[in-house]
Order: sequence, then C-alpha cells, then structure tokens
Amino acid sequence: MMAGYVTVTKQQSLDRSISCDIFSAMHIIRFGLCLSGILMIGSASAVAAVSGEAVYAKRCAVCHEQVNERIPTHAALSMMPATRIMRAMDFGAMMSIAYPLSREEREAVAGFVGTKGGDAPPPASAFCSDRSVRVNDKAKFVWNGWSPNGDNTRFQPAAVAGLTVDQVKNLKLKWAYAFDGDVTAFAPPTFFDGQIFVGSAGGMVHAMHADTGCLQWTYQAAGPVRSAILTVPNGKQHALLFGDQTGWFYALEAETGKLLWKKHIELHDTARLTGSPVAHDGIVYVPVASWEETRSANPDYTCCTFRGSLVALQVKDGMQVWKSFMMDEPKESGKSDSGKIKMGPSGASIWSAPLIDLKRKLIYVTTGDNFSIPATLTSDALVAIDMATGKIAWSKQVTEGDVSPSEKGPDFDFGSAPMMVKNPQGHDLLVAGQKSGLVYAFDPDKKGELVWTVRVGKGSSQGGVQWGTSSDGQNIYAAVSDRGTTRGTGPGGQPIRIFDTSVGGGLTAMKIADGSKTWFVPAEKCTTPGCSPAQSAALTTIPGAVFSGSLDGHIRAYAAEDGKVLWDFDTVKDFKTVNGVKGKGGALDGAGPVIVNGMVFVNSGYPRFGGLPGNVLLAFTPDGK
Repeated sequence: MMAGYVTVTKQQSLDRSISCDIFSAMHIIRFGLCLSGILMIGSASAVAAVSGEAVYAKRCAVCHEQVNERIPTHAALSMMPATRIMRAMDFGAMMSIAYPLSREEREAVAGFVGTKGGDAPPPASAFCSDRSVRVNDKAKFVWNGWSPNGDNTRFQPAAVAGLTVDQVKNLKLKWAYAFDGDVTAFAPPTFFDGQIFVGSAGGMVHAMHADTGCLQWTYQAAGPVRSAILTVPNGKQHALLFGDQTGWFYALEAETGKLLWKKHIELHDTARLTGSPVAHDGIVYVPVASWEETRSANPDYTCCTFRGSLVALQVKDGMQVWKSFMMDEPKESGKSDSGKIKMGPSGASIWSAPLIDLKRKLIYVTTGDNFSIPATLTSDALVAIDMATGKIAWSKQVTEGDVSPSEKGPDFDFGSAPMMVKNPQGHDLLVAGQKSGLVYAFDPDKKGELVWTVRVGKGSSQGGVQWGTSSDGQNIYAAVSDRGTTRGTGPGGQPIRIFDTSVGGGLTAMKIADGSKTWFVPAEKCTTPGCSPAQSAALTTIPGAVFSGSLDGHIRAYAAEDGKVLWDFDTVKDFKTVNGVKGKGGALDGAGPVIVNGMVFVNSGYPRFGGLPGNVLLAFTPDGK
C-alpha cells in the first residue's frame, strides 16, 4: 500500500456524512445571503440597466467564443433557457467562475445568451397512460450501468442483443425523444425488459417505456446527470444509483422516482461524477473526477487542490464506508510568477466506471493526469484498490510526469474504463485505451505488469482513445479521436479554431493474445464544413458487429470480421419527437450506444469539444418496427 492515501471507516464516515450535509446546507444559505447583499447594493447604486451583452463581452466571450473541450460555445448556450444558465452560475459548474458577478449581471448575461422562459415540465401528452414501473431482477433483456456485464467489455451476447448482422443492416428509427432545453445528450439509458431509465444534461432523470419513449415519472437532480444509471435491489423495491456534475450522488426508488437519499460525496467545487457507479453486496463504488485542471493556466488561481478518489457507500442509506484518494493531501509547493501560492499534488481524476474483480477482491480504476506538481505515481495509471478497506493494493503508471497544463504535460488521461478479458490460454488480462493513442494489456496477477502495448492512434490531449474500448472475446476494438483543428473566423470576425474535416478517427481490431492488429479501417470522409471524423465515443459490440459514433454525427456499425461498414445513420438533422419537443441531432461523443432486445439506443448532441449541439435520444429497431 502507498502510505498516506486517505481511507475512511464506517464509524468515521457517519460523522463525516452528517457534517458534509450540514456544511452543504450552510454553504448554500451563506451563498444565498451573499447574493442577496449583492442584489441590494447593486439595486441601490445602479444608475442604468446592466447590459447583458456588455457583461458577456467582458466576462464570458474570451472562453465561450473558442473551441474548448469543456466549454460550451456561444451558439450552444443560445439554445439553453436563461433559467438553466442561471442555475449553472448559482449552484452548478459555473458557480466559482461567476461569483464576482452581481445578481443583475447574472440575470442580464443569462437573458442575453439564453432563451426566454424556464424549464417547463414535460407536457401531459409525453406521459404513458400506464405510468407503473416494474423492474424484474430475473429479466433476460438487461443493460444495467456502463456495460451489460461486469467485465466492462460493452459486449452484448446474441441472445440478449436480439440482433443479427442482417438485421443491423436494416436498422431504422423507431422513435426520438428530445431533452427540452438541453444542447447535450450524453447519458446512456439503463434497460430492464422494456423499462428504461436515463439522465440528461439538464439534470432530469426519466423513467420511460422503451417501446414508445413515453414517460412514467421524472426527477430533477441538482446538476447534469451524465453517468449511466445503475439499478440494484433494495428490499422489495429497487434503487437507481447515479451521480451528477456537481459532486452529488443519489439513490431513487426505481418504481416511483422518490428520493431515497443523496450525498455530497465530494465538496471540491470543481468535482464532477462522470464515471458510472458499480455495486456489489450492498456497497456502491463511485468514481470522482474534476475540471480543476482548466484553471491551472490562470496565473491568479491557487492551483491545485482536487484529488481523484473512489468512494464506497452503503446502498441502503448512503453512509460512507471508505473513501480512497489517489494521492496525499496537497501542500504548498512554491509560488507562481504572479506570486500566488502553488499547491500539490493534485489531479488523477477517475473519469470512467470501475471494474470489480471478486476473484482477487480488488476494484480497478484508471486515472487522469496530475494538475500540479509534484507528479505522482498514480496519475495516468491503472490502480487496484482493496474492496474491503479502500487501500491501494498496487498501481501501474504508463505515462510519468504528466502534469497538465500547468507544467505543459501531454495530458494523456485514461478516460476509458478498464476491461477484463481472457487470452486464448484462459488467463485474465486488464485492457484499457489511453489518450496517448496506446492500448495496454496488464496482468492482474503480477500487480499490473504490462503484457503488451499497441499504438492505434497518434494521440494528443484531445486524441487517442477517449471514452471506451470493447471486446467480443475474440478481439479488442478501439476507435480513436485524434481530432484536429484549423483556423477560422467567428460570427464577429474574430479568429477562432474549427475542426479540420480531414483529420481524426479510425477503428482498429486487435487480437487479445498479443495485441497484433486484425484489421484497421480509417474514418469515413467528413464533408460538412466544420465537422470532424473523430471517433471519440465509447464502442459497443454484439456478435458480428461493432458500433461507433463520430463527431460528424454518424452512428455506424462495422463488421467484426473485417471492419466493413454495415450500417450508417446520420443523426445531424431535425427529429419529430414522441414528447412533442423540438429535437435536433449533433455530434456523437461520450457514452456509446446501448443495445438490447432488438433495440439500439443512441444519444446525439455533444458541443463540449466544439462539436454540434443536439438534444435527442434515438431508438432504432430493424425496419423501425
């Protein structure tokens, strides 16, 4: 074990859990009082109405008029309700950025950028006539969480997929559901015998009938819900477990949408729960990530204090069992050129779903880069954690000294989850793809010793393998982003960076035994101005076919035998939706498609990396029936 990495026992966690909830409530109260004070002062001294356009130009344009993987563009913001933008500034991801703004300035800039009106509830016509929700533990047709099986391979066997290769060729749209007011669709659905649960960028969780897309109930979370929802038994009912992008983790009653409990498991204001949770024997394991690294380039910011962690909670009440940080607590490590204190170590976010290994009683995670010096041995690494204690058993780093961007490291995060596969001799291998463009196979019986390494892409901070590989037990499949940009001109005549239509993408099949390449197919041509052929989204595999989404908005199925394109659907279009909300498709990124019982579910819309915004969940079946 690496000394100093914090773990928390059940007894310690009780007091901490209570104090965290109290702290959160006090923080919101104090923040509200502070805003009230600003509003009173501003109202008394204001001579003229605040100009939202002026506030945007002064405070916002420098970020939102550029292509950045974590910043929505002005065009994307203009599709959001002003109330949603206000929510992000007040209590969401923009809270720490927006705190210098007065209430008048916030309202003015939200009104200038966003659309009028609030987040209206779904119309009555969007709901099913029968709103009862049933979850069958013995269901045959299931996709629960990040992967349909506990190995994280994102492979759906034939009996459950319900699709042959010939049927894949004839997939057609059955229905489309639009997330009202959203510009991103990034949360994959969980499926139980025709019952689905899915989150949204607006923070709304939906219970829906898979055959029609009609609603049964909704629940509004405090922040965007990106992770796949995990469903577990909870007494006579079932709990839906998921996190949001502000550090809160929830348990809802699946049958009714009633809140069972919620915990603010990470108080750092840049925390986000992006990776999907996993559970075993009444304990749920939650990965924690952060966007603090984007602040490190600011010389006036005290960088950095976030530490990636894996948190174990009791399913029944949310009580913390342990919390395993990826490094020791940060300490002062010097001063910046502007005289600001530097803090470190920091970083090593866990962006993706953990992998439970009951045979070895370990749980594996892959980590991101460090945000500040000193660099640690647990960044850009595969880390094994003892399931009972939360102590780090071992870690295997693949990129040393990756401190980004403050120390100009390569930023080669692991964004993809580790997979467990078996080689031809029946020996377990752990496989993960990295933004470096490399795919690694590790030996879990030799503390992560490398078995083979294969390059599948050029790699970069926005390249390589982004969100997930897949395997059908014969091959490992890896798609790459490797997106590129070129110079363009914005709507105001300002220079901007736009996607290079000729750079990025590609899909590789590798043998499990040694990583040797079975085949490689380059990305399909991207011809729309400003599009990208990059294939960043996680892959999904069924017998005979590999599904891959692209930033150009296409979802494609490739033959597992030779990589030939079997099916291609362009989602960049307007859709007539079952809930009557205007629907539009865009870039495909993040979670890959979910395939079960003859249906393929695909999210469309992802503007965070400069891609096209969109707000739809699409359901496909053979011949659309």
